[in-house]
Amino acid sequence: MASKIITISREYGSGGRLIGKSLADKLSIPFYDKELLTIVAKRSGFNAEFLEKMENNMTNSLLYTLSTGFASGGFLGKNGLSLNDQAFLEQFDVIRQVAKEGPCVIVGRCADYVLANNNNCINVFIHADLNSRIKRIVNEYGVPADEAKNKITKIDKGRANYYNHYTSLKWGDARNYHLSINSAAIGIDSTVELIIKYLDII
Repeated sequence: MASKIITISREYGSGGRLIGKSLADKLSIPFYDKELLTIVAKRSGFNAEFLEKMENNMTNSLLYTLSTGFASGGFLGKNGLSLNDQAFLEQFDVIRQVAKEGPCVIVGRCADYVLANNNNCINVFIHADLNSRIKRIVNEYGVPADEAKNKITKIDKGRANYYNHYTSLKWGDARNYHLSINSAAIGIDSTVELIIKYLDII
């Protein structure tokens, strides 16, 4: 178990980040979420806020490409790649590097796909029913109740588009993960314990 790298993919409001952080703390291993973006930003010069928005706002539309291109100082960069593609490749390299450094927990950023050939990688997808997710983002994230459902739909769509755009897989398909867990059914703490038990038996 000590040598494992755990990737956490998650629906918005399912508690995936909290689960990943708690898991890393219990296993005493590094945790990467926004921390990963900080590393990428330092290496590449990309704005960390731009990198964070990429995963949640990918629409595959020309309008999105144009708007992010202007906001980031140009449409194309080195090797004719779009800024989004450059940023993804930088993240790809950083994810592989932190995985080489040892066991860790990585949230989002297609880490399961990036590390697909790493035999020490365990991929987890965290989901929950809509009402539970609405309750969480209202109570814990401070999202207005009348905006919660639309925000969940928008962010999940962005994450799915980002994942589907950069991988050959479908975001949320249970067949792509070692574990797919309904965090609302058993709670955050039990979800963490379930992942640890799984690590103990493989």
